[in-house]
Amino acid sequence: MRDRLAHVVFRGTIRERSVEPYVRLLNSLRRRRRVRGVLLDISSGGGEAIASLDFHLAVKRLDRVTPVYASVGSIAASGAYMAALGARRIYAYPESEVGSIGVIFPHFAVRELLNRLGISVELLHVGEHKDAYQGYRPLTEVERTKLMAVAQESYDEFVQLVANERHRPVEEIRALATGEFWSGRRALALGLIDALGDRETALAALSETTGVAVRKTVRLAPPRPFIDRVLSGGSASLGGLSGRVHDVIEDAVLDLSGFGLRR
Repeated sequence: MRDRLAHVVFRGTIRERSVEPYVRLLNSLRRRRRVRGVLLDISSGGGEAIASLDFHLAVKRLDRVTPVYASVGSIAASGAYMAALGARRIYAYPESEVGSIGVIFPHFAVRELLNRLGISVELLHVGEHKDAYQGYRPLTEVERTKLMAVAQESYDEFVQLVANERHRPVEEIRALATGEFWSGRRALALGLIDALGDRETALAALSETTGVAVRKTVRLAPPRPFIDRVLSGGSASLGGLSGRVHDVIEDAVLDLSGFGLRR
């Protein structure tokens, strides 16, 4: 039986739709005895709070069975940093953007714009605040206070998770949890990552830990979602889109379903 290292790459916004295939993949690796170590190659600006936590838990549970090292590409912000925290060690480039520990709850109010366009919208609802989060009207002070309480709770949980995974006092992490990000070099000095280096550096370290040669690395990926297949070449008119445009279109399409708490 030949042992292997697995190289798993994640790019883009963290959403339930995009993360669920990776959660299934990571869970399946816990049952593959030939896989002796996993490199999580991640570059993402974060995304939905629950999807980020699911990603983190999948990485952490796999690491209990076989070592997982995380390699940060251009960015591991917010929910992506949370996912990487499930790994045994985190590597980043000196110029990577790391951190952005915080929570955001976007709310849009388009009523005034629609009025100027002569468009009338009537929201029939039962429940005092049922129409508050439809992106139509501004929030009342009561509704804003309620949402801030939800965001604060999620923020506190995020800070506690970082403190637990980095073995640091909560108040030290809270002082860093301003929503800003740091370069990989600064993140190392702050104790948010373990080492500087590219994915080859991280893979070499994983090889040394597991005793499996780097040349025995296999790249694994879940089946791509339908929208990814369309935006990456399934349609002739969209085949040449850059990665950044892909992300913008993906966000625009998926945001039609509403807004939610994000990391």
